[in-house]
Amino acid sequence: MGKEDMQLFWGSGSGPCWRAMIALEEKGFGDIEKTHINFSEKGHKGPDVMALNPRGQIPTFKDGDIVVNESMAICLYLEQAYPNNGNKLLPTETKDYAKVLQMAIEAEMNLHMKIIVNCVNYHRITPVDRRDEKTVKSNIKAAKEELAIWEQRVSKSNSDYVCGISFTLVDVVLFTYMAGLVRMGSTLSDFPALKAYYEKLCKRNSIAKSWPPHWKDGEMELDKKCLTDI
Repeated sequence: MGKEDMQLFWGSGSGPCWRAMIALEEKGFGDIEKTHINFSEKGHKGPDVMALNPRGQIPTFKDGDIVVNESMAICLYLEQAYPNNGNKLLPTETKDYAKVLQMAIEAEMNLHMKIIVNCVNYHRITPVDRRDEKTVKSNIKAAKEELAIWEQRVSKSNSDYVCGISFTLVDVVLFTYMAGLVRMGSTLSDFPALKAYYEKLCKRNSIAKSWPPHWKDGEMELDKKCLTDI
């Protein structure tokens, strides 16, 4: 199998889709067939996606007759199936491998829950007149406590990356959350190391080439910027 057998179904602005696209760029597969799905038109519930992923979710990735759903699984599959292509996202030394894998999964689980579920989704789902101020403040506090952990790790890394001198799966995951934070109004002013980390990685080729197209069109509407307190 090779890039001619690959296809990715993706949506612009989706963190999980972006992670898969960054990984594909890093592994040298940035020019594979990509099918853009429009969320507002429910394209992720269309027959092409549903035939591969009954949950009707993206990213969905094909490599010949192999189908891989979920962004983390796609990243891990690419590294396992094509270890000698492009950049290695997982170290070969066991101790370093364990550290990168653990931190990548930790970032995905904790940042998703404390930022996307508790802060962003609460803002999107709960009407303004029904939002509980105490809950909002509690959610923001928890998110900032989580970010403080990553601030410390980035500060101590002595490089542009979280786990040492090379770009790894941890950076694929962490960066997309930092970009989402900034997109939704955060200045990262309380987290100078994360701010510098974000600004440096914005220039990385795999990230710049896969930047969500609609983000380039302008600023998000002010009423959708729900993370201005972070």
